[in-house]
This record gives sequence, C-alpha cells and structure tokens, in this order.
Amino acid sequence: MFVFEKEQYIYDIAGVRVGGTPGENPTVLIGTIFYGGHKIVSDSTNGEFDRDAAEKLVNEQDIMSDTTGNPCMVQIVAESSKAMTKYMGFVSEITDAPILIDATDYKVRLAGLKFAEEIGLLDRVIYNSLNISATTEEINTLHEIQHECAIVLAFNPQDTSIAGKRQVLDTGVPPLKKGLLSIADDLGITKPLIDTATTAMGAGAGTSASFILISKTIYGHPTGSGVHNAPASWTWLRKLKKSNREAYVTCDIASNLIVQTMGADFILYGPISNASRVFPVVAMGDIFAAESAKTEFGIEPLEGHPFKKLL
Repeated sequence: MFVFEKEQYIYDIAGVRVGGTPGENPTVLIGTIFYGGHKIVSDSTNGEFDRDAAEKLVNEQDIMSDTTGNPCMVQIVAESSKAMTKYMGFVSEITDAPILIDATDYKVRLAGLKFAEEIGLLDRVIYNSLNISATTEEINTLHEIQHECAIVLAFNPQDTSIAGKRQVLDTGVPPLKKGLLSIADDLGITKPLIDTATTAMGAGAGTSASFILISKTIYGHPTGSGVHNAPASWTWLRKLKKSNREAYVTCDIASNLIVQTMGADFILYGPISNASRVFPVVAMGDIFAAESAKTEFGIEPLEGHPFKKLL
C-alpha cells in the first residue's frame, strides 16, 4: 500500500469518518435505493413504494456495516420532488446513516436539500452532485443554503483522460468559467467528496479508477466512485449474464476492489440489495490495506476497523 505527501483530509459526516491514508479509516460503502427500475417502487412520480421491503434493505445494509466495521450511507434516487421528500423522510427515520440526495433533475436535488434544511437533516445529507451541468439557479440556491458537503463530479464529456478530469476540477470547462473545486469553495462546501466519474469500459473506465490515486495525491480530499457502472455497461458481460448470471454478479462485486486498491475512501456500490456480497469483499480489502499501513508506516487503523473487528 502507500502514503501521500499531500495532507489527506478526513471529514466527519454525521459520525461517519471518510478520507485519510489507506488503511487508516475503513472504506465507506454507499448503497442505492429507489433507483429507476427498482422493483420496490410502484409509482416513481408520487414516491409510492413497498415500505417493508425498503426497510428490510436499509436494515440489511446497517447490519453488514455493524458486522464488518465498514461505515455505510444510503443514496436516494428520485424522479420527482414529491418522491424525494417521501423517500428522505422514510429513510431518515429507520437509519442513522448519512443520506446522498441524487436525481437527474437538479430541481429534485434542490428540493431534497431544502427538505433536509426544513426538518433539521442538513448535517446528515450529501448533495449529489456538483458537476459541469450546474445551472445558475442551482448554484444560486446552493449558495443560499451554504450546505457543507457535496459530491464533486470529475466528469468531462469532452476529455475522459486524467488531464480532462483535472481541468473540470481546476479551471473548469464550458459553460463553467471556474473549476468545480473553486465553485464548491464559493458555495460553502467545506467537505467536498471527489467522485472520479466512472464511465463505460472502453470509454474511460480505467482512467476513472486510476484518477483516484491522482486525486488524493493532488487534492487530498476523500475520493471514490461508482465503479459498478463499468461492468454494468460492459456489452460482453451483459450478454453473458443471460446464460451465466453468477459471472455477472462476480464481476460487479469484484469491481469494487479495483478502486479500493487505488485508495478509494468511499464506493457507491450500486443496488443496496448487494450489501451482503459487497461488505465482506471490501472489508477484506481494508484488512490488507490496514495490515500493510501498520507494518510499513506505523499507521494505526481506526477502532472498529475491519482489521480490528474481523481478525
């Protein structure tokens, strides 16, 4: 494993520590719920869903988190403002885990953030995400709220290289006139979490994984990704899935180790139903990292780390 010359920032989000030197803090795992096509959702516009099934999924992730020592968060994806507030109200009542507010429509994300402010949840939510598609309305609203934590997405549709990702973060690409990290600072985002923006295999997935190491080397902010998107979009694997589902599942779960070995502080591992498979695999990776960090660099893993909890 490795250490960085750059100071590695550690942010506390509702009691969950994210960031630092590999082997110091356990990897934070983020499961997604209410996403498009999720079978527990019966009406995505009005936010109608199977509450028993949803509670079971969230509880199962909490149990795996308690068992392994890997902290967890819940990513809520919604298609409407009404659905977002319903989902957030429900999830916030059944778990103490931080919540990521996610939607393709920025107005839905803002509705979720405003709802969190109204009911006193701001310290538990993460805005997902600040990206190159940010509109003037979105930026102005975020400036008014001054929310401290957001995912900063290093996605450059014109250039998927490391240089392209750095450009998005450092200087900006049209239509933005500033880099996203500068914009985040202007908005009062004191706890930026850099997402390296995993794209399809063959279209930048390898760079998005390697950029985790680069990001931590240059910026020091907690960095991670939704790496499962790469195998999920792999045409060959999708075809194989029809005859060999186990191969598909294995690749999907194993992909998390790729970014973990690059130093990922957090991983958006996809459907929350995969918690029972993902947590043991990532806990194993954390044990490897912690053993190396302790032996070679004298870095003591956090109390409750898988290294201390599972050995």
